[in-house]
Amino acid sequence: MIPSERAHLHIFAVTDAGISGKDNEDCYAVSAFQSESNPSLISTLAIVADGIGGHRAGEVASELAVETICRFVAASNGVQPEMILREAIINASQAIFRSAESNHEQEGMGSTCACTWIVGNRLYTATVGDSRIYLLRGSTIQQLSKDHTWVQEAIDSGALSPNEASEHPNAHVIRRYLGSRQTVVPDTRIRLFSYETDEDAEKNQGMILLPGDCILICSDGLTDLVSDEEIRTQIQNKKGKNALNDLVALANQRGGHDNITIISMTMPEEPRLAVSPPAPQSKTRSRISCVLIGILLVASIVIIGGLAWYLNELGTNIQATATPALESGSTLPPPATNEVIAPAPVIVTPALATVSDASPAPTETAQPGASPPLFTLTPWPTNTLPATP
Repeated sequence: MIPSERAHLHIFAVTDAGISGKDNEDCYAVSAFQSESNPSLISTLAIVADGIGGHRAGEVASELAVETICRFVAASNGVQPEMILREAIINASQAIFRSAESNHEQEGMGSTCACTWIVGNRLYTATVGDSRIYLLRGSTIQQLSKDHTWVQEAIDSGALSPNEASEHPNAHVIRRYLGSRQTVVPDTRIRLFSYETDEDAEKNQGMILLPGDCILICSDGLTDLVSDEEIRTQIQNKKGKNALNDLVALANQRGGHDNITIISMTMPEEPRLAVSPPAPQSKTRSRISCVLIGILLVASIVIIGGLAWYLNELGTNIQATATPALESGSTLPPPATNEVIAPAPVIVTPALATVSDASPAPTETAQPGASPPLFTLTPWPTNTLPATP
């Protein structure tokens, strides 16, 4: 991949430590790349990581996660974005675990991550933990990712309602995070509808984004205190960084107990800037195409010329043939009694179908078909205040 100085999206980002007094253990990055095989195709990678652990270890883990993922993607060829994101996240998890093993002060540290890679106008995602990815399209907002938490598993199994989960003591117990001893499993499902199976959600990778679509990535410091509908309202009513600053202010007004990080990525309104161009044809294929087109044109001219000459000759022969006169007293033969008269054609007008100007935005909250695998519990909830000396 070739680094690009300018992204093809409208991007804004903000991070805030909150008002609890804890260090900011969130980390984020946005990088733009050009394809080596097709330099006109620009892609943009965005990552939000939320660190877990004491003694500043969470800050180390989130930075290591972002650096490792960015470096891995930059070194790739960008041909298979979903697979590249998976491998990048696995490498980041292993790097965090090795660092924690070699430093006693970093023991048990970890990080969440939410990654989006927009290649042209196609979206690819991968998440671990409870940092989220949203799609804002038109007047709707849809959570594309799934939280890997204890309460989310309880909601999926029907043991808790969403309202009960928000107040549950285990609300911040994470089931999956970078830095765990087990090999982490990146979640590459893109949830659009509640009736989708996990396989259906996987197939949504590479979905086409429309002009004006906004992808929002954030840490749980925002979503713990600000609802999805409030996020949608702020993004739609205020453009750019002002909307993100207002969301941070709203979270801080309600306690600001955790770090808050937000990235918004909006597709440009001009489709030509967002559409992935087709792969260029080889010179040999182009020459063959030109030759075939030339042969078809010549053949068409010959056929049309021959047909015109034939019709002209036929018309001349008809005019030269004398029409015999009827003899006196002769009569025309009566019409045949078995003549079939074709009925008038019946024209059926099909019912008109209403066509929307844009694809309808999903309005349902996605529910997975099966609970994610269980992993080691997070030793520190992300909203735990530092111990008083």
